[in-house]
Amino acid sequence: MPDRLLQDKSVLMVIASDNFRDEEYMQPRSILEEAGAEVTVASSSLRQSTGMLGKVSVTPDVVLDEVDSHRYDAVVFVGGSGADEYWNNGSAHLVASTAYDEGRIVGAICIAPITLARAGVLDGRRATVFSSEVENLKKSGAVYTGAAVERDGKLITADGPQSAEEFGRVLMEALAED
Repeated sequence: MPDRLLQDKSVLMVIASDNFRDEEYMQPRSILEEAGAEVTVASSSLRQSTGMLGKVSVTPDVVLDEVDSHRYDAVVFVGGSGADEYWNNGSAHLVASTAYDEGRIVGAICIAPITLARAGVLDGRRATVFSSEVENLKKSGAVYTGAAVERDGKLITADGPQSAEEFGRVLMEALAED
């Protein structure tokens, strides 16, 4: 992969204020940055957030309520047990739906696809999610496929930490095509 494949691309990664999933954040971020993308981290707070496994602590760059989604080529919601804080969050829904409506890449992994589903962007679209949330995803209008990583146009979802690396690669490929 060329080092600067994504040199002009910017990605917003949204993490939970606590208990995001470490590898679902780190692996895609590493892949995107190695390809040259600029990554900005958003959360509901600017205080330091710690991953579920305690391996990673992140101080967000921006509060989700203040995100200008027009600035980013992709918006990615990171999973983990804390990701449910965005399921019914109007700011998260606005960021996801605005990015989707503008034809940007929108991704989510683990339980985070529920945020996309409740924002209305997965209605009638193919998607996957962590096994505990399959029924929740279907109730929200998505077409559940059971794939590890599912790409439906510019929508990319993944089922959990075991798929974090592949999720990152698919995000990178989609950004390179864009």
